[in-house]
Amino acid sequence: QVQLVESGGGLVQTGGSLRLSCAASGRTFSSYAMVWFRQAPGKEREFVGCISRSGVIKYYADSVNGRFTISRDNAKNTLFLQMNSMKPEDTAAYYCAADVPSGSTWPYRRRNDYGYWGQGTQVTVSS
Repeated sequence: QVQLVESGGGLVQTGGSLRLSCAASGRTFSSYAMVWFRQAPGKEREFVGCISRSGVIKYYADSVNGRFTISRDNAKNTLFLQMNSMKPEDTAAYYCAADVPSGSTWPYRRRNDYGYWGQGTQVTVSS
């Protein structure tokens, strides 16, 4: 089991940058695939990007590809999301999640692939 706590959200202007962190408890962080999702008001939670257990393989939604970078530090049990060139449509609550998906193939983009979720951190991009 793992517990996840996101941080780093806030208010940023269009074109600006933010770095989100997701701190994980437990000793088995490196055994989990990790993901970032986001949810804007009135919309469904959507996939942002995922990263393999080793951190070598990454996959992004088209809407953020080239602007966002997902990374992890397994020694520090932490997942990151570097967000650059931000747009107002990036405004949402951002959630990290973890699991060892079974029955799915990479990339693990489905919400149901992940059983452990953080509480979310709010990101607002002003125009």
